[in-house]
Amino acid sequence: MSFLKNLALDITPLKVSRDYRLLFIGQLISFFGTMMTFIVVPVQMFQLTNSSLYVGLLGVAEFVPMFFLAFIGGALADSVDRRKMLRLTEVGQTITVAILLINALLPDPHIWVLFVAVAFHAGLAGLQRPSFEALIPKIVPLELMPAVASLNAIRFEFGFILAPILGGVIIANYGAFLAYSIDLVTFAASLTAVWLIRAVPPPPGADRPNLESIKKGFKYAMSREELIGTYVIDINAMFFGMPKALFPALAVAFGAASSVGLFYSAIAVGALVATFTSRWAQWVHRHGLAVTLAAGGWGAAITFFGFSNSLYLALFFLAVAGYCDMISGIFRQTIWNQTVPDRFRGRLAGIEMISFLTGPMLGDAESGIVAYFTDVKTSIVSGGILTVIGTIVLAILLPKFMKYDGRDGLKQKEIEDAKHEGSAQR
Repeated sequence: MSFLKNLALDITPLKVSRDYRLLFIGQLISFFGTMMTFIVVPVQMFQLTNSSLYVGLLGVAEFVPMFFLAFIGGALADSVDRRKMLRLTEVGQTITVAILLINALLPDPHIWVLFVAVAFHAGLAGLQRPSFEALIPKIVPLELMPAVASLNAIRFEFGFILAPILGGVIIANYGAFLAYSIDLVTFAASLTAVWLIRAVPPPPGADRPNLESIKKGFKYAMSREELIGTYVIDINAMFFGMPKALFPALAVAFGAASSVGLFYSAIAVGALVATFTSRWAQWVHRHGLAVTLAAGGWGAAITFFGFSNSLYLALFFLAVAGYCDMISGIFRQTIWNQTVPDRFRGRLAGIEMISFLTGPMLGDAESGIVAYFTDVKTSIVSGGILTVIGTIVLAILLPKFMKYDGRDGLKQKEIEDAKHEGSAQR
């Protein structure tokens, strides 16, 4: 019983923090709709163009605004009320879904609207995510960060398992407009949550949101090898090993076009298993080593996925990949939340966002381009192999990251925050 208890999900953050509870519930509902749109946009693009290359280029359209606005969002998160940032960006994302809905209702939906909408949504996410990430350590005790990482993963997995399956069925049988309509309705939950949480003012002595403060945050991030490791290990894994731009074509190849959502959901199923058995993570202190092993496991699973000739075997290996990715995510988020000083939290959250979205977004283009010049199977298998090779190389190049101990990181953060607060008071 003691062993099973250590494996079980820790829900303490939901019990001790009213604001985190509001955000969790609001995001849980709205994320369900967002994930439905997440699958419907590339499927709609594939239906309109019959091209995996066009689907892959959606990632490029997302990457450019996200990359630049995440830096700005990080600077703003360290200098303004983080609640205000969440409110403004949630309203903007609601408008974006309305645009997709209107386009889907046209007799001939415009391809360029899909590109513009995903770019607009990604840019707003770049502004929002740093404030959301910087807010969490202010409303939940730091020692509960591993539990927060797991709970945030539950929210993600709930949407990523059910929404893609439902979205695939809806777009195949009723059209994209219905899926976008559901997403639009679910935004009511997240809008309510961000209007009910308490204000979260910037830390004492906060830097003004300008280019110099952005450079200061970037310089700090690059001075910490344990942080650099979390960025580059994940970028490598997602750039080479994320094949989601190929899922619409794969579904057609397997003769299961209406079941395209299963490919997206399989990853989340594996991640869900990892999350519900993640209590053991609190006893692991070599976080850098854990991230590296999990990233290598992701690459190996994607390689086997590429070789799979059976739909069910392919889904199984995607689930294994999802398990490994979630383990990596839990420890990466723990490193970020336990080590970054509060005065840099927003700016480094922006850098974190760039790191974990650069890989998937540019990986869409990479997998689409390789598949265009070769074939889908070659694109997937080569990506998985390159992920494993890249992980090994990075592990050799980052010895401090491999030796990183979470207990030392937490002590360092407490010392830095105390020193800065004392300096601000003087």
